[in-house]
Amino acid sequence: MTTTDVDVAIAAARAGAAEAAAGYRTPVERHGKDGIDFATEADLASERAVRAVLRDHRPDDAVVGEEYGAEGAGDRTWLVDPICGTLNFAAGIPLLAVNVALREGEHVRVAAVADPVAGDVLVTDGERAWAESDPATALSAGTDNRLVEVDLTSLRTRRLLELPAFAERYAPRGAATSLAVAWVAAGRFAAYVADGDVSQSVHYAAGLALCRSTGCVVTDLEGGPVSSGQGLLVAATGDAHADLLALLARA
Repeated sequence: MTTTDVDVAIAAARAGAAEAAAGYRTPVERHGKDGIDFATEADLASERAVRAVLRDHRPDDAVVGEEYGAEGAGDRTWLVDPICGTLNFAAGIPLLAVNVALREGEHVRVAAVADPVAGDVLVTDGERAWAESDPATALSAGTDNRLVEVDLTSLRTRRLLELPAFAERYAPRGAATSLAVAWVAAGRFAAYVADGDVSQSVHYAAGLALCRSTGCVVTDLEGGPVSSGQGLLVAATGDAHADLLALLARA
């Protein structure tokens, strides 16, 4: 039986999520990185588990991971973020994701985002997206809710929160994990806003693939391509995207 790329993405995300779940709310060793950033032993174990699945099923493909870097070369590259939300994980806050995406050339189509705490896996083959538990039902990004995830690591996004018009129309959230990007694709959030260069980030590749396959509008903070390096605005609808762009222009 042929193992498809989607099968591999799901298996890899599941393997990484199992390691994250095993270490959740347990004492875990921390490994310092830049500034206040760090990785835990669970981050490392999760990435090792993902890579093991990829080696077994796609040994000729390249891999780029958050913790262990790049391995191999070629047109097919797996992008791995073993725990997005390490600060949440270390604090016992149940908001984190394991992101696995396959980039072929310049495009990411196949991806899986696993929630280690809830046990959910959201998947896309580039044409549609679904929850692994219910593959017959396509995810729908259309939403009437006004929940907007805002990355608070920049002055511009913090200024967005200070605008009265934003407060009147939206309910900001601070999940501090790219799991929230996948939630836009699933219709749980109306939008996601982040500043900075996310164009080559393994944190976002899987979630953005989900969003694109569900019809979300994905741009930088100026309405241009994400490849510009000028931040990220993902919205479930065109109306929400246009409204948030106008607000960001004032922030």
